[in-house]
Amino acid sequence: MGHGHHHGHAHGGHDHASGARNLRLAFFFNLAFTLVEVIGGLWTNSLAVLSDALHDMGDALVLGAAWYLSHLAVRGRDGKYSYGYGRYGMLGGWLTALVLAIGSVVLMVFTLSHIGEDREPHALGMVALALFGLAMNGFAAWRLHGGHSLNEQGAFLHLMEDVLGWAAVLVGAVVIHFTGLAIIDPLLSIGINLFVLFNAVRTLRKGTAILMQRLPDGFDEEAITGALRGLPHVTGSHDQHAWTLDGEYVVLTVHIETDTDDADERARLTTAARELLQRMGVHHATIELERPQDVCCLQHH
Repeated sequence: MGHGHHHGHAHGGHDHASGARNLRLAFFFNLAFTLVEVIGGLWTNSLAVLSDALHDMGDALVLGAAWYLSHLAVRGRDGKYSYGYGRYGMLGGWLTALVLAIGSVVLMVFTLSHIGEDREPHALGMVALALFGLAMNGFAAWRLHGGHSLNEQGAFLHLMEDVLGWAAVLVGAVVIHFTGLAIIDPLLSIGINLFVLFNAVRTLRKGTAILMQRLPDGFDEEAITGALRGLPHVTGSHDQHAWTLDGEYVVLTVHIETDTDDADERARLTTAARELLQRMGVHHATIELERPQDVCCLQHH
C-alpha cells in the first residue's frame, strides 16, 4: 500500500495579530452601537431602527466569534482537533444565523400586528441615528477592508450590509419628515427583516451542508476523477470522498489503482496526484495506492 498526505493546515500567511485587533475593534464598535440603537429606536418610536438593532446585534455576535476564532486559528491542529479549529467559525456563524432568523420573524410579526396603529416616529431623530450609524459602521468596515482571512472578509460584508441598512433608514426618515407618511417606518422594518431573514436562511443552508459533509461548492467530482485517472500508471480509482471543514478548506480521500509495483514509480504517482489535487482546489489529500487485483472492502460503499 502507498499513502500520500498533504499536512499543511495553515489557512493563510497574513498577520493574525493585526486581523484580531481589527476584529476586536469592530466587535466593540458594533456592540456599543447596538445598545445606542435600542435606546434610539425606543426614543424615536421607530420600528425600522429597532429592526436594524437586531441586525447589528447579530453582526456583533459574528464579529465576537470571529475575534475569538482568530486566536484559535493560530493554534491550528492539536491532540483533540486533528484538523484544527476552522469548523468552529462556521458553527458560530450557523448559530448566529439561527438567532437572526428567529429574531427577524418575531420582529416582523410584531411589526405587522402594529402596522395599523397611529404611530408616528421621530423623523429627525431617525436621521441623526442613521447618520451616526453610517459613520460608525463605515469606520468599522474601513478597518476590516482588505482583510485576508475568511473571518475578516465575512465580518466586512456584514458591516457593509449595516451601512446599506442605515442608508435605507436615512432615506426613509427624510421622506417621513417631508411627507408625514408614517407607514414608511413599519414598511422599512419589514424590508430590513426580510433582508436579514434571507441572508440568515442562506447561511443556515450553507452551514448545514458543511456539517452534513456535502461536496464543497464548485467542486467538480467528475473532473477530478478524470484527471486522476489520466495520470501515468493509473488504471482506475474509487472510494473518492470530498468535504470542506469551514466552507473554504477542502479535504479529499481517494483510492487509486495502479499497474506498477515499482516503489519509485508509485512515489512519483503519489506526488503527481497530490500536486494535481492541489491545483484543483484540494487543500488536504489522503491518497491510497492499490493494485487492480487487490480486494478493497470500501470499493462498493
